[in-house]
Amino acid sequence: MRWFRFGVLVCLATVLQAGFLSNFNTKPDLLIITLVFFAIYFSTTEAIISSFIIGFAADLIGPSMGSQMLSFGILGTILAYLNRVVALRKIPYQVLSIFIMTILAGILSNFLNSLKGIGIIEYGIIIKTTIFSAIAGPFVFIPSAWWMRINLKRYRKRH
Repeated sequence: MRWFRFGVLVCLATVLQAGFLSNFNTKPDLLIITLVFFAIYFSTTEAIISSFIIGFAADLIGPSMGSQMLSFGILGTILAYLNRVVALRKIPYQVLSIFIMTILAGILSNFLNSLKGIGIIEYGIIIKTTIFSAIAGPFVFIPSAWWMRINLKRYRKRH
C-alpha cells in the first residue's frame, strides 16, 4: 500500500467531513466510505490497519475519543475477512456493504458512547446518513482508486 497517499486521502476525507459537510444536517459519512474502499481493495492486514486509523480520524472530529476507533476497527476487520470469502467488487455489493457498515458503526459507536454517558445520536439521523453514504459511495470510490493507483477495470468481470 502507498501509505503516504493513504494518509493524504484520510486527511482529505476527515477535513471534508468536519468542514464542508458539517454545514448540512444529513450528509454521507466519507470515513465509512473510505473504510469500505480499503477493506475491499487492499489486503486483509492493510485493511485492518487502515480501519483503525480511519476510526481514529473519525474520533478526532467526533464527540468522544475511542468509540468510533473501536467500532470502525472491529467492523473493518470483519469486512476485510468477509471480503476474502465473498467478492465485494461489484457496485451493488459495495453499496450494500456501505449501507450495512454505516448502520452497524452508528449503532456500535452509539452503544459505546452510552456506556460513557455521552448523548446518543438519533437513529433517524443514522438512517439518513446511511442512505446518503450508500448513494455517494461508488462516486467516491472512483477518485479514491485513481489516487491510490488502483485499476478498477482489473476487478470487473470480462465477457
